[in-house]
Amino acid sequence: MGNPVVRVVRGAPDETELAALMAVLAALSARPVEPEVPAPRPRRRPPFRTATSWRTRR
Repeated sequence: MGNPVVRVVRGAPDETELAALMAVLAALSARPVEPEVPAPRPRRRPPFRTATSWRTRR
């Protein structure tokens, strides 16, 4: 435990403020990380076929 985990850059927090900060940091680190959900792939539109096309099903 040589290096401090949290360093106060400005100000002089008392023990209560430091305890509140550590509680928030502990709660955030204990929260499970949600996996990144990939964006849905865009669907391809079927090719346009006219009503008189020989490929049209009847």
